[in-house]
Amino acid sequence: MKKDVATYVGKCLTCAKVKAEHQKPSGLVEQPEIPQWKWEQIAMDLITKLHRTSSGYDSIWVIIDGLTKFAHFLPIRKNNKLEKLARLYVDEIVVRHSVPLSSISDQDRRFTSRFWQSLQQPLGTSVNLSTAYHPQTDGQSERTIQTLEDMMRTCILDFGGSWDKHLPLIEFSYNNSYHSSIGCASFEALYGRKCRSPICWTEVGDNKIIGPELIQVTTDKIAQIQQRLQATRSCQKSYADKRRKPLEFQVGDRVMLKVSLWKGVVRFGAKGKLAPRYVGPFEITQRIDPVAYRLKLPDELSGLHDVFHVSNLKRCLADESLIIPLEEIQVDDQLHFIEEPVAIMDREVKRLKRSRIPIVKVRWNSKCRPEFTWEHEDHMKTKYPHLFEEVVPDNDA
Repeated sequence: MKKDVATYVGKCLTCAKVKAEHQKPSGLVEQPEIPQWKWEQIAMDLITKLHRTSSGYDSIWVIIDGLTKFAHFLPIRKNNKLEKLARLYVDEIVVRHSVPLSSISDQDRRFTSRFWQSLQQPLGTSVNLSTAYHPQTDGQSERTIQTLEDMMRTCILDFGGSWDKHLPLIEFSYNNSYHSSIGCASFEALYGRKCRSPICWTEVGDNKIIGPELIQVTTDKIAQIQQRLQATRSCQKSYADKRRKPLEFQVGDRVMLKVSLWKGVVRFGAKGKLAPRYVGPFEITQRIDPVAYRLKLPDELSGLHDVFHVSNLKRCLADESLIIPLEEIQVDDQLHFIEEPVAIMDREVKRLKRSRIPIVKVRWNSKCRPEFTWEHEDHMKTKYPHLFEEVVPDNDA
């Protein structure tokens, strides 16, 4: 009986919407491939809602190289047109570092616009967007933004003034800081030598590397950086997977979608503290990779990006046959279900060792119980005598 109760509750759609999960997050860590060369793969994000400077800047465009971790911090205005951002992108990234092969960004309207897509397509850059409500997909830029904001707060406290005046020195300091993942500074990884700065005059020296030696040193350094990145990623994945559980779906499966309270539940209909934890069920239409799936969303959720991380999904076990419309449930004053037999479909005699019990097959009009049941004939005659005026045999039923 406990097993049947657990199975029934597990198929309850209301329970699936409101009950919280007390388990490990779903989905093992899936990492992008390590780039083969500098500025082949970039990550970008925006820092908005900064106080406006005298030059009119109120946002920062952060662009990072996936291999060397070299970053550019570009001050912009929130209301800048996409044409101006495209010109800035070409001047600061394409002209200096060539055209990237792929880019990773969140679902900001600037990166999802048709103009941005049409710009990247002729350049040959693949635009990869993070899954909905899962900022870990763009973890490289998110972590860089944390460091950048800390450095900006420090400069404002110590030196005062507007943040845009300190941004070039902050970029210089960040790119010359040691990164444990690549085992050196970003500047050294990008240019193959340490940066000449006032605090390390003697570390650079006057030695000059020319010809084939320069190519060999650069190639060796890239291979060394790739090995360090692979070691760091393997360590990170093994550490993270201990706190996660594998979960995969197939096309056609029905899943529940987790509602993120900090993202504004109003777009999902109900709102407030007592809003459902999950909405759905929704059908999976495409499997992007083992941890990302495309869902078939209704029209009221058309404004959402339809690709979600597996950690925001839960398998839907609800059985639609168990869903009873409330208007079809009739109860009396004592809150007892009102159920009436429709007809007697068949009758048999149940044979025991010392007795014979006549039973009848009854059809009911209530959806709170099976449509057909076998009942004691004498009890039914006492309670519903009108049913036995005419018996309709139906062996197929």
